[in-house]
Formats: sequence, C-alpha cells, structure tokens
Amino acid sequence: MKLRFTGILLFSLLATALAAKGQTASTGFRPPAFPLVAVDPYFSIWSFASHLTYDSTRYWTGAPMAMGSMVRVDGKAYRIMGVRPWKATPARQLSVRVLPTRTVYDFNAGKVRIRLTFLTPDLPRQIDILSRPVTYLSWQAYSLDGKQHQVEIYYDNTAELVVNTLNEAVTWQSESVMGLRVLRMGTSAQPILGMAGDRVHIDWGYLYVAAPESESPQDTVLPWDAAMNEFLSSGQLNSPMDTRKPRAADDKMPAIAFAFNLGMVGTEPVSRHLILAYDEIYPIEYFHQRLRPYWQHGGVTISDLLQSAERDYPTLDARSAEFDQELTADLYRVGGMRYAAVAALAYRQAFAGNKLALGPDGKPLMCLKEISSSGDAQTTDVIYPESPLLLLLNPKLLEYSLIPLLDYARSGKWPYPYAPHDLGTYPIYNVLYPSRMESMPVEESGNMLLMAAGIAKAEGNASFAERYWPLLTEWANYLKAHGLDPGDQLSTDDFTGPLAHNANLSLKAIVALGAYAMMAKMLGKTSVSESFRQTAQAYVRKWMEMAGDHGHTRLAFDLPGTWSQKYNLVWDRVLGLNLFPAKVARDEVAYYEDQSTFWGFPLDSRAAFTKLDWESWSAALATSKDTFRSMFSGVYNFANRTPTRVPLSDWYWTVDGSQTGFQARPVVGGVYMEMLTDPAVWRKWAAGGR
Repeated sequence: MKLRFTGILLFSLLATALAAKGQTASTGFRPPAFPLVAVDPYFSIWSFASHLTYDSTRYWTGAPMAMGSMVRVDGKAYRIMGVRPWKATPARQLSVRVLPTRTVYDFNAGKVRIRLTFLTPDLPRQIDILSRPVTYLSWQAYSLDGKQHQVEIYYDNTAELVVNTLNEAVTWQSESVMGLRVLRMGTSAQPILGMAGDRVHIDWGYLYVAAPESESPQDTVLPWDAAMNEFLSSGQLNSPMDTRKPRAADDKMPAIAFAFNLGMVGTEPVSRHLILAYDEIYPIEYFHQRLRPYWQHGGVTISDLLQSAERDYPTLDARSAEFDQELTADLYRVGGMRYAAVAALAYRQAFAGNKLALGPDGKPLMCLKEISSSGDAQTTDVIYPESPLLLLLNPKLLEYSLIPLLDYARSGKWPYPYAPHDLGTYPIYNVLYPSRMESMPVEESGNMLLMAAGIAKAEGNASFAERYWPLLTEWANYLKAHGLDPGDQLSTDDFTGPLAHNANLSLKAIVALGAYAMMAKMLGKTSVSESFRQTAQAYVRKWMEMAGDHGHTRLAFDLPGTWSQKYNLVWDRVLGLNLFPAKVARDEVAYYEDQSTFWGFPLDSRAAFTKLDWESWSAALATSKDTFRSMFSGVYNFANRTPTRVPLSDWYWTVDGSQTGFQARPVVGGVYMEMLTDPAVWRKWAAGGR
C-alpha cells in the first residue's frame, strides 16, 4: 500500500525491514512492553500488551495509569487505546513500530485507516528539548475505499496519572494559554518532594493536556464513564466540566477528555494532535536545596513551555523522524536488524530513567533514578551501564550525570578514599549518613575512571577529567593498592552477594588504571601516565596467571572450575588501551558461545540468570560481526519472546526467558556499547551526528 501519512519520512533500510518483517501485531519483533509516554522516572506510561486495546495503559510498575482513545467512523465507535468502553468495537491493529523517539500504531477502523503516534522528542543534542516533560499524541486518518467518511476522535486520561494512592484528592481546571485549549489536573494537597522511594507515583505537580485551538477541540473533565459514554452517543463532549472537586481519585474517577471532529475524511490524510506535559514544579531536592526542572531556565513558565511545544511541533516531528532514520540505519549497519530493534526499544527507556534539573549554578544536572531495584538516586553503577548511550550521542549528558557524584565526593562530606555508590533515594539527594551507603569500593572507583576516560575519548580531550583530577588520582591510587585482588566486597552485580577475589572486578580495576594513564597522557602528565600504564601492564600479567582456567577465566581467583562474563574487558577495546592480549577476549567469547542457550548466556557459573546489559558488552568483545550477532541473538530472543510483559528487564533466566527481577531501568542504554566499537560511527555521533 502506498504510504499516505504526512510527517513521516521514508525510512532507512532498517526501518523498512522492521515494518515489513518485524514490528507487526502478530509477527516479528514483539517488545515485552511498548513505551508510550516515556519521559522521566515519574512520567512513564507503557502498554504491556501486544495490542493497544487488550489492556489498560500502565505505569512502569504495572499499576494502571489509564489513557484511552476512540474514533467514530460514520457514527460507529472503535477503540484504539485501552479496554474501555467495552461497547466500542476494538479497531483492528495492523502494526506497531518502536523507533527511538516514537511508537507508531496503525489501525483499520471500518473503512478508515488510523495512525496513532506517541512522540517523545528525546533529541540528545538539543538539551532544551530533551529536558521538556512533553509527549505528543497525534492521530492521522484517511479513507480506505476512496469514499468520504465522517470521523471524530476521542482521548481521555484518568486521575491515576497524578496520584500515588487512589484515595488522594484531586482537583482540576482549565488554563488560559494563548492559542491552546488546556486542562490541568493534580492533587489538592500538593506534597512537593514529600516522599522518596522506588515503586511510588508522583503526587505533586500538575498534568497538562493541551490542543491547538486551530484544530477546534472540545474538552472537559467528567467522571470517566460519563465522558466515554457522551462521545459514544454523539461524537462530542458538550457537558460542562464537573465541579465536584476536590475529590478522591477513586470517587467516580475524574478524567480529562478531549474530542475532535475531523469532518468528512477522504483519501487525503487529516490529522490532530495533543500535548501531554507534566510540571513537577520542583523535581529534585539537592543537598537540602530544591531544584527546578532544567526546562525552566531563563524563567520559562508552563504557559511558555506549552506554547513553545506547540510552535515547535512540526519541526520536532520532522527532526525526530530524521533522527530515528539516521540512528536506526547506523544501528543496522553496525549490529544488524535484531540489534537495531532492541536498541531502538532501549532508547526511550534509558532516557525515561533520568530527569534534567537546573543545578545551583544554573547548569544542567542529569538526575538518574535506580528504577525497580532500590530507588537510589544517582547510582554510580547504574550510570555506568547506561553510559554507552550517552557517550555515543552526547558525552556532555554523561558529564551532567557524573557531576553530582563528583562534586559531592570532593565537598569534604565524603570521608572515604573511593567513589560513592549513590546520593540518597530519588528524588531526595541528601546523603545524611555516608557510613550507611551501600559500599562498592573497587566497583565504583573503577566505574568513575572508566566513564571519565570515555568522555575524554568521545570529546578528544581530558578537560572534564582535569576539573576533578585530584579526586580521580585518589581513586586511581586506591585501585592501585586494592584493585588487583579485591577483598570480600560487593560489585555492581550485588544481587549475587559479596565475593572475594572477584576476577571481573579485578579486571575492571586494571582497565581503569590504564584509563587513568590514558587521561594523564592527554593532560601532558607523561611520568604519571607511564607509571600507571606500567602498573596496569604488570597487573595484566598477574591477572592472567591468577584467573586462567583451561581456556577461559575464573569467577574468582580461588575458585577453579568456575567462570564469569568478563564484560569489563570491553573498555580495553573501546578506549584503545590494548592492555590485554587479544587472545583473552577471543577465548572468553568462544567460551560464552559454548554456554549459550536460545535466551543467551548466563552471568556466571553460579546461576542460570543473566544481565542484558552485560551480555551486550560481552558480545561486543567479538571482533567479527557474525559472532557479535550470534551472541546478541539471546538478548533479542528475550526481548522478543519473554513471557514476562513489563518494560524491558535487564535480569532474566536463560532457561526460559522469564524475568528474574528489575524492569524499566536505564541500564539498557548499555546495549549501545557495540556502537562504540566502531570508531567512525562513534566519532560521527559524538560530534553531533549528520
């Protein structure tokens, strides 16, 4: 069929292949959950079903956060999002495509084709845009039979989007914003930054839903069933706004509702769109100081934001399509179609684990939440697996992620000679008792040095490292003294428990010492560079003796007959350090292939579970594209066929592909490590892309 929808550029070979072979409702790539409004840790709404009409839309935890949409074609109503109302016929879902910035659904509703697009313009080089808490919903319709058909569109969302518990009272009102019809909803109590934790919803700030007046929308707030039934019967929303407020969210559930009359629709596409935005007011408490969201820098108000979002929509729609085309084409060239499909899915999930805040100095801070594992704020060993995505697309974003940890570590409030694990519980960045912080001395110190070196490699200079050089030197000296044979301590894989003589942790320390030497050389510190380089080389020889075990390497130096993924070794390749003989990586890759199942290869010999991010890094040790694709196939099979329907998990069983734990975490940005193994691709994107 000829492509008729406006605003969608011709896709690259990859996108064409995905549309033809992969991302349909019944065949090919089927993500475990589809990102819809994936903006930040609190504004994160997904579809956990293969068809958008099979289930309610949900928060990343799985709790309902209902959004719904219907279309009426010649007076007959069809559901295209959500499970209610039952009396509306579910439209036939033809396909769904997940691209880096968009999720695109196609439906047949009677004799009319409908495209529903969720656009979150996470353009990594445009910080002002990236920081906006905005997702666009757009509908495009055209006739399938060449005849004219009367079409109306309906959208709603419930108060579930603005409360932590359903007994919280909510209120709502219309807002006066030039050129827009705007409705606002939030709790009446507004307990700003009143709680911290993992599986919690935000219950402060306000949700805004806006439509351009030029598209003649109707809008109201009514009990959920009342709004749907009114549209079902008439295709309009004529009832006045409910005035019984504030009231509990579960008291005749209030819903924001919009309707559009498209008139008679023929073969030329007709479109409408909405803006969904969430103003947290204060998203972060940063060492007892409340921070504004970064999009408010320069005094921008929510009205300004909504007007800018509407003004920029055509440009952002086009730019996002171009970005998706270029990135997916490179993902395809580097790793193949299956790799590109998983990487596209991982893109928005990674960014949705972060919030750009306006730092005390007026500069951006990228504030990360350790989603679904502890709720910690700015966890060093969660930024670490996410870092390849940031290093590829904009290394400044990794700087904004590390600055809070580095500034705290050198503030005098951190009493230890190694790097901190986190800065509190999101969104409260107040480290009250450093002694109670989870301790990973070698892990976090190595992570910091490797990420700083990654920034230096991407930017072609070590100026960022130079700002924190005394601190990085302290951590390098700690690794020099304690990294070769670590004592009984946790690594980032803390769910496996502490382990002494951890060979992979030792390897991290060694490569981190080489990374420190690399940065010292870039800064003209020749003697320091040579000294640490020699230490790293000496440690490599000792490591190979201690870790070697009949053609592969051990889990721990004192545990013969064991093994583990040596995923940290990939930094030796991407940073160009060349510390370890190439044979080490070749032997490891061959051994992992022998351990592989349909679902991938285990993390180590202790259990049959694995980590998606570390699998991706271990696969990136392969220098052959065919070998990489073969090793990555388990990750694809898991993402495509896992029976556990949640936002992409990174911890799963290799025996049946079911989730072990964790979901929706930003660590899936680690999939992008393979892109860093291609120097030309890395240089291109680190410099801003095409």
